[in-house]
Amino acid sequence: MTRPPAVPEATGPGESQPTPAAHAEPASATHRHGHGSAAPSAAEGASQGRERGRHGAPRHRGAVADNAHLERLLETLRVRIRDLEFAEGLPGAEKGTTVRADVLHQLSDYVLPRVRSSDTPLLIAIAGSTGAGKSTLVNSLVGEQVTTTGVRRPTTNSPVLACHPDDVGWFSEASFLPSLPRVRQQGLAMPGKDGMLVLAASECMPQGVALLDTPDVDSAVAAHHEFAAKFLDAADLWVFVTTSRRYADARVWEFLQVARDRDTSLAVVLSRVPRRGRQQLLDHFGAMLDANGLQHAAQFTISETDQIADGRFTANTVDPIRSYLADVAGDLAQRDTVSRRTFIGVLDSFRTRVPELAKQVETQVEAGAKLAAGAETAFSTALTDIEEDTRDGSLLRGNVLARWQDVTASGELVRSLRLRSKRKAKGGTETPARVQALEQAVCDAVAALIVSGVESAVEDALHRWSAVPGGAMLAERHGISGASEDIARRARATVAEWQQEVTRLIASDGVAKRSVARFVTYDGEAFGLVLILGLLGFPTSGSAAPRGTPPQRLLKALFGAESLRNIEASARQELHERISAVLAAEQQRFTDALTAAALPDEDHAVQLYQATYDLEITR
Repeated sequence: MTRPPAVPEATGPGESQPTPAAHAEPASATHRHGHGSAAPSAAEGASQGRERGRHGAPRHRGAVADNAHLERLLETLRVRIRDLEFAEGLPGAEKGTTVRADVLHQLSDYVLPRVRSSDTPLLIAIAGSTGAGKSTLVNSLVGEQVTTTGVRRPTTNSPVLACHPDDVGWFSEASFLPSLPRVRQQGLAMPGKDGMLVLAASECMPQGVALLDTPDVDSAVAAHHEFAAKFLDAADLWVFVTTSRRYADARVWEFLQVARDRDTSLAVVLSRVPRRGRQQLLDHFGAMLDANGLQHAAQFTISETDQIADGRFTANTVDPIRSYLADVAGDLAQRDTVSRRTFIGVLDSFRTRVPELAKQVETQVEAGAKLAAGAETAFSTALTDIEEDTRDGSLLRGNVLARWQDVTASGELVRSLRLRSKRKAKGGTETPARVQALEQAVCDAVAALIVSGVESAVEDALHRWSAVPGGAMLAERHGISGASEDIARRARATVAEWQQEVTRLIASDGVAKRSVARFVTYDGEAFGLVLILGLLGFPTSGSAAPRGTPPQRLLKALFGAESLRNIEASARQELHERISAVLAAEQQRFTDALTAAALPDEDHAVQLYQATYDLEITR
């Protein structure tokens, strides 16, 4: 990168742009740029600078008071973003994951290293379209072949970083892109393995400056896009190279707009420009740059040429570009201007990028809240419906009614409830078969009601989850497609335990013992069954009421109204709690799925907003 004589210096966006000197451009290359201005040193880059708007209009901003404090804030922000997780497949996950990786990489690989060290080498990234001649340009700027060129696309499988031998140590894993494997190679850097950075030390490179040959931003290999973006995020200056055939591609402008939005120091090179229609093409390209707010970028042209030997342009093809980069690298004030502008542009971008990340966290929180509320509503509705059905007599039909009529017709229930002298009672009595059959029919009916309610709740919850993008996939991923396979067994066990508890309540009621035990003994299971029939809405009047004395009247006569109300209230509460437990166990499957999804919580968003505010106040 030997500096050639007498060429105009490049301007940064927002500065005046004089007409280029005619003698400065050979026929094979053109550029338009003006003079740079003096700037504070690189060490002051974090504390001074100018904020620029979308189209480069300068707005002056105050200084950072304490770089050490700034570093602490940035490190805190980095840790918070590093620890942030998004639930895959749910709203906000895809964009949140992308923004998270983008900001985290730039914090770790670019911002913090430059805050911590004042002598960071200037990194110039050569990026751009497939077949634009980036590798040829890199070799030409270095002055020897450090990266491979060729017609195979993509040629650059692995990025190649050319620097002075004394700077190789700084680009080691400890300082630069620590998560990226790399290999040091002297001389020609042959293609490496995808995902590996090749360090090419060259005495031709000035100390304190590095050139990075990046993968194509529009490569046919999708992984190269992310790879290229990672290196661009770590660079101080972008030299973006595109061709006369591809400069209008959407992918080109996506990257250029990122540079604009972050106020990154930028130079653009239009290569392979044919002589025929040359001026019209340059005018159109310039108009596109202007329309996209990039009119202040340094601009260069490389004509279509076959003057290439040993992977480099011959003659003076890239002299204007070499001159521009030599000015940037060789003049301390200009170099500081370039690096500081990019650095402050990145910090400025955090004003929107970090809140955007917080917004995606809030989107995930909202999605999680909708999913949790959907499950809660489905199961609470099911509980209400089940309890209503246990009160309205709807269960006392079919098999239960047939068993009841069989028992009452046979007189077995009456004999079981028959009052007997305590003196003649000898031990317990065995519950008659028909009474046992009625008891089992009641158990089956209540258990079937619980199973139906659980199935309806699960179906309702799944329906509600399907209304949230990714909700159905989350349920499927955790094996929730219906009620648990053992729900029928658990429901029967729950009802059987409740029936036993009702019998215990009758036997343990103090008032009942005092009023009844002086005169009679009784079959607790039979009384419990009659009580259950009453709780389930046994009809006491109307055409549906069976003949004979209603069970509630008999129980009231035996225990008294007050004691009976207490027993019934306790029995109903027991049923409520046991049914709730069954439903809660099924709802827990949805809760566990949400927990396993590792959704962020609202505190994460608050912390990110606070970090943005703290960073802005510090700056």
